[in-house]
Amino acid sequence: MTSDDRAAPERTTTDIDVGALHGRAAELFADGHRLALVAAHHDPDAIRVVYLFTAASPDRRTELQIRLDPDRPAVPSLAALSFPAGRFEREMRDLYGVVPEDHPLPRRLVRHHHWPRGWYPMRADAGPPPEFGDPEGPYPFVNVEGPGVYEIPVGPVHAGMIGPGHFRFSAVGESILKLKARLWFVHRGLEKLFHGRAPADALPIAERVSGDTTVGHALAFCMAVEEATGVEVSPGARRMRAMLLELERLYNHVTDLGALCNDVAHSILNSQFGRVREQLLRLNAEVTGHRLLRGGVVLGGAAVRAVPAPERLTAIAEDAAELADLALSHTVVADRFTGTAELPAQAARDLGTLGYVARASGLDADARRDHPFTDLRPALRVSTRTTGDVLARFQVRAEEIAVSAAIIKDLAYGMSPGAVTYWPPLEPLKGPASGVGVVEGWRGTIVHRVELAPDGTLTRGKVVDPSFFNWPALPIALNGVIVPDFPLVNKSFNLSYAGNDL
Repeated sequence: MTSDDRAAPERTTTDIDVGALHGRAAELFADGHRLALVAAHHDPDAIRVVYLFTAASPDRRTELQIRLDPDRPAVPSLAALSFPAGRFEREMRDLYGVVPEDHPLPRRLVRHHHWPRGWYPMRADAGPPPEFGDPEGPYPFVNVEGPGVYEIPVGPVHAGMIGPGHFRFSAVGESILKLKARLWFVHRGLEKLFHGRAPADALPIAERVSGDTTVGHALAFCMAVEEATGVEVSPGARRMRAMLLELERLYNHVTDLGALCNDVAHSILNSQFGRVREQLLRLNAEVTGHRLLRGGVVLGGAAVRAVPAPERLTAIAEDAAELADLALSHTVVADRFTGTAELPAQAARDLGTLGYVARASGLDADARRDHPFTDLRPALRVSTRTTGDVLARFQVRAEEIAVSAAIIKDLAYGMSPGAVTYWPPLEPLKGPASGVGVVEGWRGTIVHRVELAPDGTLTRGKVVDPSFFNWPALPIALNGVIVPDFPLVNKSFNLSYAGNDL
C-alpha cells in the first residue's frame, strides 16, 4: 500500500449574487454534489454566507459565497432542493438572524422558545444575553388525534450519562405513529469559543466537540487549518492519523454492538463486548497516553507513543467477530433485530444521512474513499446493506470492525513511535485565509471549515457532525415500531447530542 499518491482535493470558491444562489445550487445537486455545510459570518460590513458542496470521484469541494445587508439579511431558501439545506437555514436564522425566504417550516430550530426574540448570539454585535423568559409559549408539538391515540413524553433528562433530548411519542397500543425529537437543550456556544484563538489553543476544543469522537473532530479541524495555512502533512503523519481514526472506530463500534445486545436482554454478550472494549481502551492509552485518544492528532501531523502489534489486532478482531456471530445466531437477538426500524434507501438519500446509517440503507458513501487524505487500499472495503433495519446497522458495523483492524495492521507496518509534525507554518499568511477538513468519523462524515485572520488567529470555525444529518432519520425509521423497541432503535443509530447541540 502506498500513502503518498493522494491527489489534493479540488476546492473552488465563487462569490455570487443572492439571486443566483438557487440556480447554482440546483446545478451542483444535479451534478452529484451534496450540501456539506452552511456557515454564516458577521464581517465588519456585511453578513456573509458560505455554502460548501462536496462530491467524489474526483474529490471536489465547491463554495458559494453571498454577501447580505447586515440590517436585513435574507437568502432564498434551498429547502425545496435539499432537506439538510432547510435545517442549516433554520440554524442560521436562530444564530445570525439570516431569514430564509419562503422556507416551508420557518420555526426555530436551535433556540428554544424561552430564548429572547431578536437576539442572535453568533453575531459580533450580539452583546450580553438579555433576560430569558417564555415569549412564544411552549414548543408547538404536532398533536396526533384519533381513537386510542395517546402521548408518551420522554426526557429531556435521561437515566444515563447522555445529553438532554426530549422525545414525544404518539402511539396506539404499543405501535408508534409519530415521534418528535426536540434537541438543542444545551447550546454550548462552542463555535464562538474558536473565535480569536490561535489554532493550537483551539485544538482542545475541537477534541471535545463530541467526547467519543476525539480523533474525528480534531483531525477535521487540523486539516482545515492546514489547508488555510498551506501546511503539507507528511505521508508518515497521514498514516498515523488514519491509524488513530480507525482505533476510534474500533472501540466505538465494539461498544455499541454490546449495547445493542443488552437492549434485547442479552447482557452476557454485552459483558463480553465490554471486555473487548476495555482491551481497545487500554490499547488507545498505550498509543496516545489517553483512553479516548486525545493528543494523538496535532497540528501539522500526529504523535503516537506506541504502535499496535498486528497479532494483537488480529486477536481483537477475531474476538469481536465471534461475538457478533454468536449474537446473530441467537434467535431472540436475530428476531428483534430483523425488520425493526427500517429506513428505506430513498428516505436515507432524501434526508442526507451519513455513515453506517446511510450504508445500512444501501448508500455507498464513505469519506475514507470519497475524500481520502491517505491511501487505505487494499484493506479498505465499504460495507453496505439494503434492508436499513437494526440488523443491517449491526452487520455493517460488525464488518467495519474487521476492516478497521486490517487497515491498522497495514498502516502500522514499518511505523515508528514518536511525533511527526510540521507546525507552525514556515510562511506567514499574506491575508485572510480559509480551509476545509473532511473526515470519515466513526458515525459518518465530519466537516470543519475555518477562517483565519492575517495574524493566524481564528475568525470563524464551523463544525458539522454527522448527527446533524442523521437525527431526522430516527423518527422516520420508528414509524410503526413498538414503543419497547425505542431504546434498541435509538442505539442502532447512536446519535450524538453533543455533536448536534453545539
